[in-house]
Amino acid sequence: MHEAAAKMPNNHMSLSATSLVVMAIVLAGAIALYLMGRPLICTCGYVKFWEAQVFSAGNSQHITDWYTITHISHGLLFYFLLWLGCKLTGRSFNVAAMFITAVAIETAWEVLENTNFIIDRYRDATPAFGYYGDSVLNSVSDIAAMAFGFMLAAKLPVWLTILIAAVMEIGLTLVIRDNLALNIVMLLYPFEAIRDWQQAIVK
Repeated sequence: MHEAAAKMPNNHMSLSATSLVVMAIVLAGAIALYLMGRPLICTCGYVKFWEAQVFSAGNSQHITDWYTITHISHGLLFYFLLWLGCKLTGRSFNVAAMFITAVAIETAWEVLENTNFIIDRYRDATPAFGYYGDSVLNSVSDIAAMAFGFMLAAKLPVWLTILIAAVMEIGLTLVIRDNLALNIVMLLYPFEAIRDWQQAIVK
């Protein structure tokens, strides 16, 4: 997939222009989240770089946590899907445009994820019974994690990208009994057996 970088057309957006568009999208998302009532930082009043406890009030409130890794996977997946879209439609590979699109999708998801509908869905369908949404800081950090994953996919060989994705998914399964795939499954069509297995980790 890294061949896309080599095939970027000459008229692609400059780095500065791309950065400005990306920052504008993220800022708009952050403002939307704040207006929705999301706290800027953890309501505990302090900021941690890493929150290791999955089932805690600090999860999804600080800069990074275990679920930050799933957002890196978002970036890997978005790159592949956008690359595939270009391939199938015969469009030239424009990594800048693809990156902006990925950031826009991730930002839109962060806003949607923090609506009462999705929050309640997580609480009902998964063991996230203490989840009340993300802080703005955490959401922005999640978008940055996605961007990091996207850039990894743009630079690394396909086999290494797939290996990284597999290691992250397996690692998260072993440590917190959750990952991106399980997160999607449980959000769309929850299985009681999976929920019980995940919830057993806190007992």
